[in-house]
Amino acid sequence: MAKIQVCNVVVLDNPSPFLNPFKFEITFACIEELTEDLVWNVIYVGSAESEEHDQILDTVYVGPIPEGKHQFVFNADPPDTSKIPSVDALGVTIVLLTCSYREQEFIRVGYFINNEYTDPELKENPPTETQFDKVFRHILSSKPRVTRFKINWDEKEKNYYELTQENEESEKSEEYKAEKSLVDSSENSQSPIEMMVE
Repeated sequence: MAKIQVCNVVVLDNPSPFLNPFKFEITFACIEELTEDLVWNVIYVGSAESEEHDQILDTVYVGPIPEGKHQFVFNADPPDTSKIPSVDALGVTIVLLTCSYREQEFIRVGYFINNEYTDPELKENPPTETQFDKVFRHILSSKPRVTRFKINWDEKEKNYYELTQENEESEKSEEYKAEKSLVDSSENSQSPIEMMVE
């Protein structure tokens, strides 16, 4: 049984200018004290074509974790615009919020993002080089895609974990590819999965 249950994620400062930090208010419950840190990452998918353009915007270590409900705000810097392919700068992409324990990812929350100019003239005649200071991002926070993975929470589960790790890594890889393939979808193609407590 998972020892951490993510109860809710609230996207703050949304919509906002592209160059503003990402802000997520995260609420989670710990059903049993954890002696090691939880590792949270915010990952920006720069292109649907290649993971090479993915950027880890920030990493936060939270722990040790006592039993009970906890809440914190995760602020992450905007992506490095020089690493985003020009053809993928505007339109729909994905931001991922992940959490790991003992180097094992156990939850991933994905959100669609729509990056666009708000100025009518720029919308009608976008410049050849993207003017990121005039781009706004809208995170589609009402329809997160939530994926959970079984992990080894205790040392006593080590043998079981070693037997199943390869299969779970394969599942994560396929899920990640599926998420990235959705980048080319429109806003009307959002996943119906909602954030819920297990």
